[in-house]
Amino acid sequence: MRILANRLMSVLRTGCPWHPILSYFWDMQTIISVRDLKKKYGDFEAVKGISFDVKEGEIFGLLGPNGAGKSTTLEIIETLRDKTSGEVIVDGFNLDKDPGEIKKVIGVQLQTSGYYPGLNLTELIELFGGLYNRDVRPLELLDTVNLRDKARARFKELSGGQKQRFSIATTLINQPRIIFLDEPTTGLDPQARRNLWELIKEIRKKGTTVIITTHYMDEAEVLCDRVAIVDSGKIIALETPDRLIDNLVASGFERPKEVKKANLEDVFIHLTGHGLREEH
Repeated sequence: MRILANRLMSVLRTGCPWHPILSYFWDMQTIISVRDLKKKYGDFEAVKGISFDVKEGEIFGLLGPNGAGKSTTLEIIETLRDKTSGEVIVDGFNLDKDPGEIKKVIGVQLQTSGYYPGLNLTELIELFGGLYNRDVRPLELLDTVNLRDKARARFKELSGGQKQRFSIATTLINQPRIIFLDEPTTGLDPQARRNLWELIKEIRKKGTTVIITTHYMDEAEVLCDRVAIVDSGKIIALETPDRLIDNLVASGFERPKEVKKANLEDVFIHLTGHGLREEH
């Protein structure tokens, strides 16, 4: 907050009538602001002038088919990829001027190939803690994702659901204000998926903003406060899931088959139980 206030004062002293950082100051609920973001690879334009805001404390979904530009957009915000043009502000820090400060306030989910398979979970957490220059308590962190009993297990020995839960735990090591989750439930069984949903909701309840990509529309509908649908490098819709569905229904859309009050996944969960059931 002090940094943001100092920046505000420096802008005011220049006599500049308006500046994007002022918009951020007056709307304190906005934690990510993206304006006219573009990314080109030669003649190919992967991201075509995308603009959106993410509100502090929400679960924001970025949806789209493969190749739509959503992953490129997130990698730019995460400081992992250079942009061609546009503006990105994360927690008051401008991507062009303060990428190092942005890295301090975000947590990015690693793919499973990013872990040393021979280290146990406690050792991995301590390793990442050292990289972030943070004092961490591995067992407390593992408690948050229900993995304390696996503290001495090697990463390669975990089940698919356990690996995903541990991956989310590592995004929390630097106590970020924002975490980015890239298709966190891909390949998981229904119980593991729904338990991961509850974990994500709990993380949000503690005040962390969550940005998620997923190909599962039911997942986005359950988790996300708002979603942006991206196609061919552009945002073609941005609203709450309920509002998007209501707008489609209002346009005259009808499913060819009557929608039942439950689906086959509900039957599966009802018969096999909601509790965590790890692979052996």
